[in-house]
Amino acid sequence: MISYLVGQRTHEIGIRMALGAQQLDVLKLVLGQGMRMALIGVGIGLAAAIGLTRLMSKMLFSVSATDPITLIGVSVLLTFVALLACYIPARRAMRTDPIVALRYE
Repeated sequence: MISYLVGQRTHEIGIRMALGAQQLDVLKLVLGQGMRMALIGVGIGLAAAIGLTRLMSKMLFSVSATDPITLIGVSVLLTFVALLACYIPARRAMRTDPIVALRYE
């Protein structure tokens, strides 16, 4: 999803870089957008997991449905995977040549 959004915003990123944005600024822009979506998803997932504890308690063995170590561990793991998934398109966006992006359209 982030890769598609970066592809759609190539012209905008090229204009930003032509106006003086540094590569680090573009990295922050793309990572910030991707991580915002990922953290919202993790928050909704945690709320749903806590809300559905009765259903989950019947499916889990030797772990409680509200085990904080498990919930935090899965949240951190998913956030780290989302960060890696956002970094690859962000790296591609950092290397956007402003002249090529402006000629593209």
